[in-house]
Amino acid sequence: MSWPQTIHKMTRGSAVALRLVDCGLLRKGYYADITIFDPQTITDRATYDDLRQYVAGISTIIVHGVVVIDGSDHTGALPGQVLRRGPHEVR
Repeated sequence: MSWPQTIHKMTRGSAVALRLVDCGLLRKGYYADITIFDPQTITDRATYDDLRQYVAGISTIIVHGVVVIDGSDHTGALPGQVLRRGPHEVR
């Protein structure tokens, strides 16, 4: 799968499938969660014996405009919220 296809499946594709309104795109008024990564080095480090490992190659994660991962370190910020499946169509 190409990077554009992968990113779409993890963002807008997931929002549409879960009927989440105002999610999945970088657009004014939408919930903006941004992950900055290096496609050359991104890799999952978790194993069956050690599941709680950060993915390598991700430098920054921003949730609702708040930096949560900075330089691969967790900032302690927890700005996220649970998103519930919506009963209506996404725009």
